[in-house]
Amino acid sequence: MRGRWSTKHDALKGHQAVAGGNAPGRVPTRRPTLQGSQMRVRGGRTLLRQGLFSDPFRVGGMGVSGGVAPGYYMNPLRGFSVAYFVPLRETSRRPVMPTLHNKLRRQLGLGSAAAAVAGEAIGVGIFLTPAGMARQLGSPFWLLMVWLLMGLMAVAGSLCFGGLAARYPEAGGAYVYLREAFGARLAYLYGWMQLLVMDPGVTASLAVGMAAYTASVTHITVLEQKVLGIAAILGLAALNMRGTRLGAGLLQGLTWLKISALALLPVWALAFGLGDWSHFTPLVTPRSGSAPLFGALAASSMAAFYSFGGWWDATKIAGEVREPERNMPRALVLGVLVVTSVYILITGVFIYLVPIERIASGETFMARAGGRLFGAAGATIMAALVVLCVLACMTGLLMLSPRVYYAMARDGLFFEAIAKTHPTYGTPARAIAIQAILASLLVALGTFNQIVAYFVFVAVAFLGLIVAGLFRLARRASAAPGHSDLAVAGVEPPSSCIRVPGFPYTPISFLLLTALMLLLIASRSPRQALLGVLVVSLGVPAFQLVRKSEGARVRCEG
Repeated sequence: MRGRWSTKHDALKGHQAVAGGNAPGRVPTRRPTLQGSQMRVRGGRTLLRQGLFSDPFRVGGMGVSGGVAPGYYMNPLRGFSVAYFVPLRETSRRPVMPTLHNKLRRQLGLGSAAAAVAGEAIGVGIFLTPAGMARQLGSPFWLLMVWLLMGLMAVAGSLCFGGLAARYPEAGGAYVYLREAFGARLAYLYGWMQLLVMDPGVTASLAVGMAAYTASVTHITVLEQKVLGIAAILGLAALNMRGTRLGAGLLQGLTWLKISALALLPVWALAFGLGDWSHFTPLVTPRSGSAPLFGALAASSMAAFYSFGGWWDATKIAGEVREPERNMPRALVLGVLVVTSVYILITGVFIYLVPIERIASGETFMARAGGRLFGAAGATIMAALVVLCVLACMTGLLMLSPRVYYAMARDGLFFEAIAKTHPTYGTPARAIAIQAILASLLVALGTFNQIVAYFVFVAVAFLGLIVAGLFRLARRASAAPGHSDLAVAGVEPPSSCIRVPGFPYTPISFLLLTALMLLLIASRSPRQALLGVLVVSLGVPAFQLVRKSEGARVRCEG
């Protein structure tokens, strides 16, 4: 069987088991070869063909340069290291050989990872979304319930993604988890969508929004707004190319600065008594003119879900986070809790400042709140806050998203040159450049908002598939040969390598809410949802062409 080996017979007898061949239980020769994962051990040195390894370990007394990779489970038994190999799904015919020129360094800590979660999730929506939700629901109580529900959904999702990030601490995040659970084809479709539409489109949308809010104060022309948006994209991309720690430091600084500025709003309002507590009564009963409760809850839940969007992208830098098995789950949960608290706090202070009955739109709501807080300078200060939030989001996007293209290239599913890191700075500079160029082109053309809207349904569906993959991975591990033998011998089984608190109830709750979101999105925009699915499906023949060309190249080189 290709790529399957086990030490369940030989290691338990005290033999030096290093790696088998094509069948389980085989005692390797002096220079064994594990063909399934493209790993070759020669004279105590290891050549790794997949780039999935990080930390040193020893197998059967022979020094192996590498680390615990997806599909491997290590545990000491009777003085020997027992290695258990679970067959990996094939990623490509010709993976890129990891070298010093295409390997990302682990140099980020818990603070940077948590800032990536909060930095991307807290954007301009924090000023506009509460207004629409309040106008539809007409009740502070139901507003709070919606934010708490979406917060709980995000916490459940962060626990699931945290377990996956700890198990597969590689660059690429969602792409890697789809690859491991469902194979290269589905992972490629995710990367296809992110590369061509979502990442450049969302980046362009943020850049244009940032320029528009700047224009509201500086009164620059439309052409100047486009120039400003493109300059912001290229400047932030250059910083991220210059160094991962530099980009992460900027993101961390912008994120905590905007959180501090947002936290100052309620303190300022309460200290000077600028609002009225009567705005919260009646607390539960909707105001007259509000939408029917069921429809309002559905629409508000969708808006709140969109506002939380992006927290999962932090897993794309798992390959550069120190101690990812500990820091990534903590960063995701911490970031989501911060985001939830900020949204609830800002919604509350806005209602304290402006009664729900006087809300006409998000822009007027923000203008009224700014006027109550800062008087004549309110519009300028609020616009500056929006620009700060958007810059943090753009910094996060340009740091996190290119790791997917890098991972695809590393697996042989994209141009091989994209898998090479900068020789001096060690960053995936070419992948960052691709996103920056595509986003700048969309800003110049001015057509992206409608395009991005077509792929929201598919993007949410991928989230559900990733979490559903937990069950597939657990079932595959529990059905692996030797699972029971290891358990009897006192060795922890491979399925425990993915640790999700509250499993299986945590992923089930997330999947139920995700299914509800998909139903709401499809019912409100069925045409957009269908077209998005069809366009993403066009990636299937593209995937076949990539695999065919890779196979032809391998045959020619062989």
